[in-house]
Amino acid sequence: MRIDLHTHSTASDGTDTPAELVRGAAAAGLDIVALTDHDTTRGHAEAIAALPEGLTLVTGAELSCALDGVSLHLLAYLFDPDEPELLRERELVRDDRVPRARAMVGKLRELGVPVEWDRVARIAGDGSVGRPHIATALVELGVVPTVSDAFTPQWIADGGRAHVAKHELDPFTAVRLVKAAGGVAVLAHPAAAKRGRTLPESAFAELAGAGLDGIEVDHAEHDALTRERLRALAGDLGLLTTGSSDYHGSRKEVRLGEYTTDPEIYGEITRRATGAFPVPGAGGRRS
Repeated sequence: MRIDLHTHSTASDGTDTPAELVRGAAAAGLDIVALTDHDTTRGHAEAIAALPEGLTLVTGAELSCALDGVSLHLLAYLFDPDEPELLRERELVRDDRVPRARAMVGKLRELGVPVEWDRVARIAGDGSVGRPHIATALVELGVVPTVSDAFTPQWIADGGRAHVAKHELDPFTAVRLVKAAGGVAVLAHPAAAKRGRTLPESAFAELAGAGLDGIEVDHAEHDALTRERLRALAGDLGLLTTGSSDYHGSRKEVRLGEYTTDPEIYGEITRRATGAFPVPGAGGRRS
């Protein structure tokens, strides 16, 4: 059984529509895929409507958080999307995305980059605008060769010359809200150092004590030694370990199913969740 628990669609900063994503997941030989767009569940209905037979969808979201100036992401699985407190916080984060992105465009222009807001808005389309859309604009303009190259101190990495902070949840609050909504909380790519500062190991223990369920260990931005260290840390703290692609379509080189989650871990995630249930595919036809 092949399980990928972290993907993005055009509902946030991926390049595949939700329907294209689930069809691509089936074509890639996945049995289970999670749709975890940034701070939104807007893509779930379309994904469910197009879900191929034989593929199961795990509904979720990737929540934007920060702790002591360190940005981090929390993967929330199978929570009740209508739970009022968590919904309100997701909306606050989403509502801050446009003014933040506009401010980053302004900083880039001050640095001599001829980027226009209309270009970024076109790239984002109907999705929640974010840094990957700005990075794509920089690629189109020939400023950087790849999206990843925009996430540096020179450009839009955390603390970079054109970076602007956004509204982010306290991760302890985020874990509490996810759990209260019946969901399961997993820390996304916690050692992806190229994105900026990462959490100290002491914070993992504190989050585990607050109800964190797991750590995303097998990820493209974790090398072998990092994965080994995180797996040992998770074992010490009694946390689940997941693996996933963090697929963004053509915006990143990683492929669907490039990293996967052990079926026993997936089973434990579904046992813990009470806010929603995995959705089995019906050949793209819902009754």
